[in-house]
Amino acid sequence: MEEFLQRAKSKLNRSKRLEKVHVVIGPKSCDLDSLISTFTYAYFLDKVSPPGVLCLPVLNIPRTEFNYFTETRFILEELNISESFHIFRDEINLHQLNDEGKLSVTLVGDNVLASEDKTLESAVVKVINPVEQSDANVEFRESSSSLVLKEILQEAPELITEQLAHRLRGSILFKWMTMESEKISEKQEEILSVLEEKFPNLPPREDIINVLQETQFSAQGLSIEQTMLKDLKELSDGEIKVAISTVSMNLEMSRIELFPKGAWLVNRDTFQSRNSGSTCKPGTSVLRCTLRSLQRGKE
Repeated sequence: MEEFLQRAKSKLNRSKRLEKVHVVIGPKSCDLDSLISTFTYAYFLDKVSPPGVLCLPVLNIPRTEFNYFTETRFILEELNISESFHIFRDEINLHQLNDEGKLSVTLVGDNVLASEDKTLESAVVKVINPVEQSDANVEFRESSSSLVLKEILQEAPELITEQLAHRLRGSILFKWMTMESEKISEKQEEILSVLEEKFPNLPPREDIINVLQETQFSAQGLSIEQTMLKDLKELSDGEIKVAISTVSMNLEMSRIELFPKGAWLVNRDTFQSRNSGSTCKPGTSVLRCTLRSLQRGKE
């Protein structure tokens, strides 16, 4: 996998004119499940596509925002996958490739392109979205990783190495941890058992879950602004955008360590650079801008 990522990044950097490009891209949330699925499916396509097609996994965020995703970065570091091999959304001009008729797109983890990428809809050839392919009940819902794994096991099972199994298994377990379900669904249990039978030397599930729990809400190495922007969600009615951020910690810690007096004010320019439609005035904090937007919505 590392060789594929390094080779894909190198080809992108060397090629002045790309001929045919198949991009695999996930949602802006860049969650672990969609990211692992993006890497793995692009690797699979690279092995089964005709010669002359460059298959690229693309992270749907700018490179500067990757620091926010602590759990994603951790598991990739554990697997010795360097960030320098990643291709980020601001490092490839998808619109130009599409205008030239060279682009194909597979969406992972979502069936809708970001608003700024709506013109790329004609290039979408496949959607891997667990919400569309499973029961509405969350207990039966699959992950993107398990859907990708099933397809590879059907089409090219020889591509599943122990390291790739470790990556996919961790992604499936992490997805289960973030869902409102006390036990793993039968479908997920079945696919996990396939991996564990094929590779009996994989670490115990409990060990993987413990490590993932430790890193899930970790803010180590992040500045205050990065911590607030890490889980930033955006609500919009088409004209007004409201930013909502979540920070996981106890109240006493928030008062003493992370949010000393005045430190919680996130610079308006930082928020606006990430949300181009924001109408905050210079010098306005994200929180104040949010309150102002809410008040405006009541008028």
